Amino acid sequence: MDVYEQEPTTARQVNERRRAVLAKMDQAHFSWFHIKIALVAGTGFFADGYDIYAINLITTMLGYLYGTGRSLGLGQGLGVKIATPAGTIIGQLLFGWLGDVLGRKRIYGLELTIMIVATFGQTICASGYAVNVINLLIMWRLIMGIGVGGDYPLSSVISAEFSSVKIRGRLMAVVFSNYGWGQLTATILSTIIITAYKSSILKDDAALLKGLDQIWRIIIGLGCVPAVIALYFRLTIPESPRFTMDIESNVAQAARDVDSYLETGSVGSGAPMIRANGPKASRHDFVAYFSQWKNMKVLIGTSWSWFVFDVAVYGLSLNSSILLEAIHFGSPSKDLSSTGAIVYQNMRNVSIGNLILSIAGFIPGYATCFLLIDTWGRIPLQLTGFTINTILLIAMGSAYNKLTQTTSSARSAFIFLYCFADFAQSLGPNTTTFVIPGEAFPTRYRSTAHGISAASGKLGAVLAQIAFQWLKDIGGENMWIGHIMQIFGALMITAIFSTLLIPETKQKTLEDLSNEEQDEFLHTCQCSSGCCTR
Repeated sequence: MDVYEQEPTTARQVNERRRAVLAKMDQAHFSWFHIKIALVAGTGFFADGYDIYAINLITTMLGYLYGTGRSLGLGQGLGVKIATPAGTIIGQLLFGWLGDVLGRKRIYGLELTIMIVATFGQTICASGYAVNVINLLIMWRLIMGIGVGGDYPLSSVISAEFSSVKIRGRLMAVVFSNYGWGQLTATILSTIIITAYKSSILKDDAALLKGLDQIWRIIIGLGCVPAVIALYFRLTIPESPRFTMDIESNVAQAARDVDSYLETGSVGSGAPMIRANGPKASRHDFVAYFSQWKNMKVLIGTSWSWFVFDVAVYGLSLNSSILLEAIHFGSPSKDLSSTGAIVYQNMRNVSIGNLILSIAGFIPGYATCFLLIDTWGRIPLQLTGFTINTILLIAMGSAYNKLTQTTSSARSAFIFLYCFADFAQSLGPNTTTFVIPGEAFPTRYRSTAHGISAASGKLGAVLAQIAFQWLKDIGGENMWIGHIMQIFGALMITAIFSTLLIPETKQKTLEDLSNEEQDEFLHTCQCSSGCCTR
């Protein structure tokens, strides 16, 4: 009988069994179960990308319907755009912590339920004597953001903990790339829906307003579909064997779970309750672990890198419609006589422009990252992305006035550089800032640390939106956008240095990356009172 088949009764046997279970997971061949994990986790991120990006497409419609002078006021526009990132901060911190306290399985699906309810709530927003439709929309998007935030640490950690070493980067990259596919789908559907309503929009003013009100609700409401599809499967995902061993202290159950899901895709049951103690999460232990510079520098590196990246990516991507209009891509032709024709062409141009940006930038970037992340490594990709974006944003900002001229060559140059910046983001930090925090910390703090890193990013997104809205019109409408790009580019220089604080995680086990001794990680407990349980 080999070590893996023995029932562990001593500390030595328990640790040998744990090492055997970890080795079996780390060396496992690519299987249907890995595909299932990618699909279930990825579908949630598809919904995240769709829901977050859709607001960029409907802000113009909301302005025509509920704004003053056919546009939302500064406070309204800002509130609509930052509500979801603000809620995401709450969700990332809360679900990150809960994922380590209650387990990945117990709460996986709760965040999708919140997203579904909040997305549906947005579609039925209406004004009343005591409430305003925009204020209600902001409230629902804040709640939706909490669900979106919960998806980040849980999906990252689950993908990492179930994956083998050789494919872990690609599996996690595939999960996160669904965010880009969600963005692309939002632009495709908005284009189709706007085109389908063309006759209503062009009919008369009453039909125009009714059509716009239906369009934005349909676009938002369709975000429920992928979330509903993924919900059942998330509720049936097994608990991570690493959580079962290291947090729930049941090595025998973890061993049977690994056997079952690698062979059948489901989990086993009925394992003997042989308990084993390891380091337990607590306030004192958290301080002791992260007070060591070798551990704290990693958390600083992942958090600051994500913060800086989201300052730029959310500051620009959620305002891409403004940028497109600035280069006159979204501006309707001057020879249009009716309001409906002007509105239709404006919305359609913005949708097509965002579609071009997604196809030419995000999607190729994710594909290239998938090919390189397990061979070239996470850190080289992240450094490359930050370096390219530093150069491009400073260059685009410096030449902004020339690039936004009405000539076709200037417009083409701006779109090319913007798409190349999107490509570099998705190739590197857009993906790696999600992947690395899911790998670089011990099991008992993996979800919490990822939540802290991700929340730092969304804090940057909120601050970037505020800065963009308040600064862009200094000296005239959209006159300061070039300087904003320069600021974002200069800030990215700091992310290059924070990336150097992070270890390369490719082809390393999660246990090696935890910076903790593994030989005698667990010790047995023979008591009957349950003192060894969490």
